[in-house]
Amino acid sequence: MSARGRCAKVLPSELNKVCPERGDDPATHPRKMSDFEVVPNLQQSSSSVSRSRRKAHFPAGSNEKENLISWIPENIRKKECTYFVESSQTSDSGRIICECGYLREQHLDDAAKPPIFLGKEWDPSRHIQEMPTDAFGDIRFTGLGQKTGKYVRVSSDTPPRVIYHLMTQHWGLDPPNLLISVTGGAKNFVMKPRLKNIFRQGLVKVAQTTGAWIITGGSHAGVMKQVGEAVRDFILSCSHKEGEIVTIGIATWGTVYNRESLICPMGGFPAEYMLDEENQGSLSCLDSNHSHFILVDDGTHGRYGVEIPLRTRLEKFISEQTKVKGGVAIKIPIVCVVLEGGPGTLDTIYNAITNGTPCVIVEGSGRVADVIAQVANLPVAKITIALIQKKLSVLFHDTYELFTESKLVEWTKKIQDIVRSRQLLTIFREGKYGQQDVDVAILKALFKASRNQDHFGRENWDHQLKLAVAWNRVDIARSEIFTDDHDWKPSDLHPVMAAALISNKPEFVKLFLEQGVRLKDFVTWDTLVYLYDNLAPSCLFHSKLQKVLLEEREHTAGSKMPRLQMHHVSQVLRELLGCSTQPLYPKPKHTERPRLSIPVPHIKLNVQGSSLRSLYKRSPGRVTFTMDPVRDLLIWAVVQNRKELAEIIWAQSQDCMAAALACSKILKELAKEEEDTDTTDDMLALAEEYEHKAIGVFTDCYRKDEERAQKLLTRVSEAWGKTTCLQLALEAKNMNFVSHGGVQAFLTKVWWGKLSVDNGLWQVITCMLFFPLLYTNLITFSREKRLQPLGCLARLRAFFTAPIVIFLMNILSYFTFLLLFAYVLMVDFQPTPSWREYLIYFWLFSLVCEETRQLLYDPDGLGIVKMASLYIKDFWNKLDICAILVFIAGLTCRLIPSTLYPGRIILSLAFIIFCLRLMHIFTVSKTLGPKIIIVKRMMKDVFFFLFLLAVWVVSFGVAKQAILIHNEERVEWLFRGVIYHSYLTIFGQIPSYIDGVNFNIDQCSPNGTDPYKPKCPETNADNKKPIFPEWLTVILLCLYLLFTNILLLNLLIAMFNYTFQQVQEHTDQIWKFQRHDLIEEYHGRPPAPPPLILLNHLQLLLRRGLLRQPATHHKLKEKLEKNEEAALLSWEMYLKESYLQHQQCQEKQNTEQMIRDIAQRVDVLAELLDLDRVKRTGVVEQRLGSLEDQVHQSAQALRWMMQALRGNGFSPGEDVPPVGSSKALDTKEMDLEGRSEKSQPPCHVLARNLLYPGSHTLRFPVPDEKVPWEVDFPLYDPPAYSADHKDMAVQDPFSLSLESLLKINYNTMDGLIDRQSFHGLYAVQDGLPLNPMGRTGLRGRGRLHCFGPNHALHPVVTRWRRNLDGSIIRKSLKKMLEVLVAQYPLSDVWALPGGSLEPGETLPLKLKWILRREFWPQFQNLLKQGTEVHKGYLDDPRNTDNAWVETVAISVHFDTQNDVEMKRLNSFLQGCDPELCIRWQVLDKRIPLHANHKELLHKVSTLLGAYY
Repeated sequence: MSARGRCAKVLPSELNKVCPERGDDPATHPRKMSDFEVVPNLQQSSSSVSRSRRKAHFPAGSNEKENLISWIPENIRKKECTYFVESSQTSDSGRIICECGYLREQHLDDAAKPPIFLGKEWDPSRHIQEMPTDAFGDIRFTGLGQKTGKYVRVSSDTPPRVIYHLMTQHWGLDPPNLLISVTGGAKNFVMKPRLKNIFRQGLVKVAQTTGAWIITGGSHAGVMKQVGEAVRDFILSCSHKEGEIVTIGIATWGTVYNRESLICPMGGFPAEYMLDEENQGSLSCLDSNHSHFILVDDGTHGRYGVEIPLRTRLEKFISEQTKVKGGVAIKIPIVCVVLEGGPGTLDTIYNAITNGTPCVIVEGSGRVADVIAQVANLPVAKITIALIQKKLSVLFHDTYELFTESKLVEWTKKIQDIVRSRQLLTIFREGKYGQQDVDVAILKALFKASRNQDHFGRENWDHQLKLAVAWNRVDIARSEIFTDDHDWKPSDLHPVMAAALISNKPEFVKLFLEQGVRLKDFVTWDTLVYLYDNLAPSCLFHSKLQKVLLEEREHTAGSKMPRLQMHHVSQVLRELLGCSTQPLYPKPKHTERPRLSIPVPHIKLNVQGSSLRSLYKRSPGRVTFTMDPVRDLLIWAVVQNRKELAEIIWAQSQDCMAAALACSKILKELAKEEEDTDTTDDMLALAEEYEHKAIGVFTDCYRKDEERAQKLLTRVSEAWGKTTCLQLALEAKNMNFVSHGGVQAFLTKVWWGKLSVDNGLWQVITCMLFFPLLYTNLITFSREKRLQPLGCLARLRAFFTAPIVIFLMNILSYFTFLLLFAYVLMVDFQPTPSWREYLIYFWLFSLVCEETRQLLYDPDGLGIVKMASLYIKDFWNKLDICAILVFIAGLTCRLIPSTLYPGRIILSLAFIIFCLRLMHIFTVSKTLGPKIIIVKRMMKDVFFFLFLLAVWVVSFGVAKQAILIHNEERVEWLFRGVIYHSYLTIFGQIPSYIDGVNFNIDQCSPNGTDPYKPKCPETNADNKKPIFPEWLTVILLCLYLLFTNILLLNLLIAMFNYTFQQVQEHTDQIWKFQRHDLIEEYHGRPPAPPPLILLNHLQLLLRRGLLRQPATHHKLKEKLEKNEEAALLSWEMYLKESYLQHQQCQEKQNTEQMIRDIAQRVDVLAELLDLDRVKRTGVVEQRLGSLEDQVHQSAQALRWMMQALRGNGFSPGEDVPPVGSSKALDTKEMDLEGRSEKSQPPCHVLARNLLYPGSHTLRFPVPDEKVPWEVDFPLYDPPAYSADHKDMAVQDPFSLSLESLLKINYNTMDGLIDRQSFHGLYAVQDGLPLNPMGRTGLRGRGRLHCFGPNHALHPVVTRWRRNLDGSIIRKSLKKMLEVLVAQYPLSDVWALPGGSLEPGETLPLKLKWILRREFWPQFQNLLKQGTEVHKGYLDDPRNTDNAWVETVAISVHFDTQNDVEMKRLNSFLQGCDPELCIRWQVLDKRIPLHANHKELLHKVSTLLGAYY
């Protein structure tokens, strides 16, 4: 045995070797978890309070590690043996050891010198002491891919709350949604390969899908190894994010091999651990696939099972915690999964069943699991000692000789009690009814236990649904919860609907909608506020909301952050949707919040201090919130980028096209600000998907009815801020939607105005030049608005107000302006302006007025500032402003005589800009428009290309200038030499002096004095020949031309080509998209061209300024009547459903989807074929068993016939064959051996529970067959227990001495004590009465007051359950009862108002607590008038062999609701003890009362013919 380290023995140098500090370990990402309430009396480190974010693994040297190092020694202890007592046993190496199992040198120095007062015998309670733990931190398994986990050494007496605090607060584990305790064989065992795979896959699936913790023994053997390998295989097959499964190993510290490497007083970060199975001997290695280890220390070495009590307490503590997530508050459920196992496993199962924990037994894994599985379906009476003995001999053939007779009795009793609680027992059988998934079996076991649990009303259904939502197992919810057993009201699902939304569980949202949840009823104002309050903190929209709240706090100068309201949400949404939309949620006046008034049952669902239940309370007097609830939920889902959730909600929307376009806009705006590239890509992809949805719906609408589809484009949507679908598409830059044929047809229709789109352009131009032709048939008008021939003025007005005519007239006007401008600049530019020039000024003034009108035109009420920003964003408006400003600058200079010429130059530049403005006119052309778009894109390429070119131009120019010319001081010639000449060189204008051959000194200035000549290069003073290195300048020139002419220019051509090809594919879409701006501009433009447009401006000024008439809205909007709008939206919704069905059909016909479906079917078929063999074997065994039964019955019948014939004188001959197969008969007799018949009287059950209530006394195990006193039971040796009731005046002797017992008179009145039994005379043996129902496993009187019968009275007070109108409620055609129940102080359960009768009293003391004194006589009269339903023995857990409870149960029923006695009873109940809880409760089989009280209720319901 290797030596065990101690902190007192570890030197600093050795400490560094054992637990080296790793300061360069990479940090992992923090994980969010809910705040943990600080447990009382728990010491805290300075930084361990109020953490909202935890890290699963923190780097060495971080604050988290320092907190852990300071917190663990203060709160967690280990155990040390402080007294060495030599043991009779020796170690594996033959050395002397202590009674604790450790060597002498492994003890502390003082342990070998014990004080005298400690005594000579080793006592763990005195000789083992607690001290701060010295083993904790990170454990790294070397040689196994560097697997790292957490570990800690704890004392066996550590409170569970401290360990739970460590796991959740310091280890960073999220509280589990489910606790899976896996138990079984601790040694390696063999499982069938198929069963092993099914178990592994099912276990990790349930853990991964529900967010469960798996708790095992933690060692690398047996069932723990199976669990570890299952987790390992899952992690290897999944991504890092999906592969996080919390697997906690709780092992005994004294049995861990190589534990010396884990000892480190300052924590191991990490501690290296070697898994060495070959040399572990009787110890065990830790399993490398577990993520966390809790090593339980009791100060001993080599003793297994030390961790079991602490593990049980920890599991119970965790199961009592409440986890709040996504709006659902649930108590953490626990389930026990059993594989194989021995005696310890049986104790674990028994304790789990006793504590109400459901167990899943995996049949086929071996030993205990198979024993229980094989007898689980038998009646308890048939589970006998002989049957268990037979099973053990088969399944424990190696260790069967170790089972003594007393052990067999104990096993039989425990197995009977386990099987008796069938609601908590689930047997997983491979291939049973197609059952293949362990995860389904585990979850169904929990639901089965919850469904059979006692409860008031419908709490267990709510609990099951909350569990399913927390686990995100919609399949379980469909199959186990939403069944015919319970009728769900839509309002009952509102709280869990909110939880599913917050937790992003779209399948549950879809399920709740299928179950009848109406979003109109679900969504209230407070619900929306609650949903936005619970946005994910990582969501960009959440940060934008926080920014708005912060700005409001700064604006109001308050110290407290304002509470989130919907107008804050509206403010952020308007930024995303664009200012063309009105606020979606107006700010309420006088703090009035509109809401829907929805009555919803009160269900406890708490999140962050707020209550979901309060959201659904009835609120009379409130204003109803009438906006679109589908829109509100859709926005909430979209801003969080929840694709599946938003898709389900969008499918419910009515204004679906506008909703899809708005979602696209919101997502694109959020993507611009999102920093995470993956999230950005997801948002853009989802935005494109919603654009396609809008296109799909619009396509179906356009195919059905073009006119109604076009109305959908321009309809003002009140739900989306009084905007239109077309405006939303333009704001979101949805080019695919705008370029749709239907949208383009609508724009073309708008472009032509009241003219028919079939008119040719030449016809329009001809009529424009010669307008009398309008009154001929040369031009046609649209059919629906055909003008009469007599309406001359109307025809004229219709023609000249058409956008296309306005556009053509403006083109004609603009060309006239440019021609006149060019003529003035080139021909008629006089010092004094001519009339032509004045005409240009007047023309420009009209253009300025038009630009001003466009700037001030605000039909949506956005404000001058916002309109100005929108105006400036347009490129052509910027060009207009630039041209006008340059023209004004030129005009200013032109009017000053001294600056006449500069003015002409500036006006010439203005002319260039005005000419560039012509490109905007050409965008309407389908031929030139796309080309202009390509030119704009190529200009960006040129801009970036110039940066590359400038590098070569400047570098070559500076080098050339420095080599050729000495100290050129003229700046203009420096610029020419460096930039200008170098740039011209690219196009072939090579300087003549660069190579010296063509040098001519007359072409330059030697001293640089001639302003019109460049300075000469460096020359020889004698012959004036150049002396610069010609070879160098030529090389530089060649390299320069090579890179610029060949490389860069070709690069520019390639860039142009790429841009052209890239843009050419989408040019048509881009042109169609930009075409709208031109059409909208001329749709709202005054009809007269400049300069005649001033007349329209004057008219507008008069109407707005003097007459105060409202502005005419020329936007492409149309507000419909309510009836028309409702019909249009219904039609759109109908076609949306058609579109979704078509999409589903396309998905099914998709090749990839078909391949996936076929692959899935092949897998299912393979599974069925694989199961066929198992099923066939089972069916054959069943048929053979049935055949054997029939043969046995036939043989018995024939034997009876032969006996009857023999009795009548017919003697059989010698050659009569035997009846039936002897082998079959022997087998049948063996199977039926020891089985009791159903005709036996029932025996008490509660009175034989192994743990006697209120004490630590264990009963002697008594199987069912050994209960009667008549049955011989030589092994029976029960313990004795009699409690001393100091508060009771009358009680029998505490001791069982014969002298004191002889004073008691049995079977008669003994003073005031009635010792007569309702069952007649009972036997008395050795001065003690014998329980008439048989053995209980305990002698004495236990907690009862008297030996023999202890009489009690239980009145059962009932009334009919009624509706508000007074009618009786029925269920299954039977009337329903309500029963009076009470909860007494210091009790967690409810009971009937009654109890033990004190000597000489007629009413129980507990009943007197409930009733006021003045009502006692009246209640006695009610009891006399009542009906006796039971009189006799009561199966009570307090019963013993010598004392038992006998009761009288009397039914007191009030048949009418106006019964005077019932009203009087209710009035007296109201004045009872305030510590008591009294209530009328609906009577059914699930009412949570004592089991023996429920039997009394069953008799009462049978008596009254009521539902039970």
